[in-house]
Amino acid sequence: MSERKIVVLSAGLGVPSSSRMLADQLAKSAATRFALSDESVAVETFELREYAVDIANNMVTGYAGPKLAAMIDAVASADALIAVTPVFSASYSGLFKSFFDVIDKDALAGKPVLVGATGGTARHSLALDYAIRPLFSYLRARTTQTVVFAAPEDWGSGEGGGSSIERRSNRAAAELVALVHESAAPETGRGGVESLSFEEILANVGH
Repeated sequence: MSERKIVVLSAGLGVPSSSRMLADQLAKSAATRFALSDESVAVETFELREYAVDIANNMVTGYAGPKLAAMIDAVASADALIAVTPVFSASYSGLFKSFFDVIDKDALAGKPVLVGATGGTARHSLALDYAIRPLFSYLRARTTQTVVFAAPEDWGSGEGGGSSIERRSNRAAAELVALVHESAAPETGRGGVESLSFEEILANVGH
């Protein structure tokens, strides 16, 4: 049985926080999905609030202290990343953005990422498509098509509460596992022919 490494980032500020609850749910779904492929998972979770001072110091000095450097290395070496932020002012939190400002711009290139967000009302879910997903597109990460938002009512025991979160989480996790498998596969097209990059395809147009 092979083992995959998933790093989970939660930008929640409270203890406990709904962002951490969602992050844990997404990690659980991913681990379950990998198990169906006969793969074990090592999950490492980081609370960004515990690194707030280190992140601020890095932004000012350009130097990552040992604690922050270890987290950055873990993110860069992971097979997949799960990142969850609370929504503030219709966007990601400042702490969440600050972390991705201090990592190397190529650290997430091609990395499978599942993103989630939490907020006070379902209206805040728009931040996932208008702010959070574009951030990871800029970093050239490969995000799942399904992103998961959780409002307070999603955690309730009523009809469609916790079951809705679990259902969406499982769907997103399945997509994350598929991206990990694609990333690990040889870069060949159908019939074993080497795939061309988009730039190479454009270069060959008209020749």
